[in-house]
Amino acid sequence: MLPAFLTTVLWAISAVSANRMTRLIGGIEANFWRITLATLLLAVWAHGFGQGLSGQAFPYFLLSGFVGFGLGDLALYQALPRIGSRLSIMIVHCLATPFAAVTEWWWLGTSLGVIQIGCSATILLGVSLALAPSKHLDLTPRKLATGAVYGAIAGLGQAIGAVLSRKAYQVADLANEPIDGMSAAYQRIIAGWVIAALSLVAVKQGRKWVNGKTSDPFSPFTSDKWRLVWPWIVANALSGPTLGVSCFQWALATTATGIVLPIVATTPLVVIPFAKVVEGEQPTRRSLIGGVIAVIGAVALTIVAT
Repeated sequence: MLPAFLTTVLWAISAVSANRMTRLIGGIEANFWRITLATLLLAVWAHGFGQGLSGQAFPYFLLSGFVGFGLGDLALYQALPRIGSRLSIMIVHCLATPFAAVTEWWWLGTSLGVIQIGCSATILLGVSLALAPSKHLDLTPRKLATGAVYGAIAGLGQAIGAVLSRKAYQVADLANEPIDGMSAAYQRIIAGWVIAALSLVAVKQGRKWVNGKTSDPFSPFTSDKWRLVWPWIVANALSGPTLGVSCFQWALATTATGIVLPIVATTPLVVIPFAKVVEGEQPTRRSLIGGVIAVIGAVALTIVAT
């Protein structure tokens, strides 16, 4: 259980730093630069000490990264500037558990019982309660709805990506090719980097067509805005796609998805003190109650699934 709990803390730090990044430079650019830095760091480990891009499980890890790192994180980085780190992570991690259960039922034939469905409904109830409009959060209905949709897409991406990683570990075990968490994270992040790069190119090209100007390729290293954002990019790259995902893969290598994801679903509660210090966000009683209900549902789902 240690790697799952480490994932929770690291992803909480990643969520708060990600929120700061997206507010400074936007979700598309923030996602690209943090994945680029993480890819370089993971490459040093994987090619120097790990398995690199070898192994029969590589296609599954690559597909897992395409869904989780690529599409999932792309959606997450659109949710963050709209509804903040706490609510974004609440949606992603609490919805990922029932999404993963449905995916396993569809792909692996794992059936859902009445109690399991009830636990999933409890998670959704908690998320809904925490997402109810609040004067403190000062969210317009449009921002709340759009952010929630992006968060749900990100949760679906995490769930399917996690199930694909479990399949990848099964393939690696059958082939007698054990793989460490950081090498697995590297094999996953390759596809995520490609999606992030293509998205950035598309946005830059779109701005060029609209404004008739070409973006300065050296602006990330020279402008005052970028000097402010780079510490947050480094913090996010380390706590999220580098160490956080490595711990997540480590957990999935030894523990079922239905157990790992509910533990990771407590991330929104861990985010609260970080968000209070960094963002000055004072959580409402309703959001705390909703978070507790969601986590209780996730933990109950773990119990009945084992």
